[in-house]
Amino acid sequence: LDRFRPADGRAAARARLGLPQDALIPLFAGRIQPLKAPDVLLRAVAVLLDERPELRGNIVVPVVGGPSGTGLAKPEGLQKLAARLGIADVVLFRPPVDQEQLADWFRAASVLVMPSYSESFGLVAIEAQAAGTPVLAAEVGGLPVAVRHQETGFLIPGHDPVAYARVLRDFADDQALSARMGAAAARHAQRFGWDTAAAATADVYTAAVQAHRRKVRAHQG
Repeated sequence: LDRFRPADGRAAARARLGLPQDALIPLFAGRIQPLKAPDVLLRAVAVLLDERPELRGNIVVPVVGGPSGTGLAKPEGLQKLAARLGIADVVLFRPPVDQEQLADWFRAASVLVMPSYSESFGLVAIEAQAAGTPVLAAEVGGLPVAVRHQETGFLIPGHDPVAYARVLRDFADDQALSARMGAAAARHAQRFGWDTAAAATADVYTAAVQAHRRKVRAHQG
């Protein structure tokens, strides 16, 4: 986690990346594939701008990453979705970057959005928090371990864009929320050295195996 720290802060990171200082910046960073559900973020932004059209001039939605693995969702597909949703003007597509640049994207963001359908541990969530950025994530896999709900970010049960839009609206309405949660997130992330992360990952898998065994016994019994 050494590369991921608040460093010289949000304003400096935004200046380096050419991003507006006062904008709401919900960031997606990761593989562009259905499992990671970047479309949920785009749909949530569309809902938010339908409700609050005055935010259109003060929001930037970076999508940083490229396709990977099976069941690819290519960036062009997301670009078409953004156009269909009427938000192409606020979405910023960027190819994958190295870790130092990724740390800057984390610092610049108001919130990292992870609407994934599956996450084994959620290392990206830990890295973003270490950089001082709160996380809005689906309540799946290891993300409830990585993110403290209503303290270092928000956990959403499910993938309804309306629920994500509601949280984005909170960040838009309370500009201090990102900094407040980000400070707590940076402290929280320090718990996750590699030894701690490995132990937490093992705990997640153990809990999942035990839950599966209970389900099997209940089904058999």
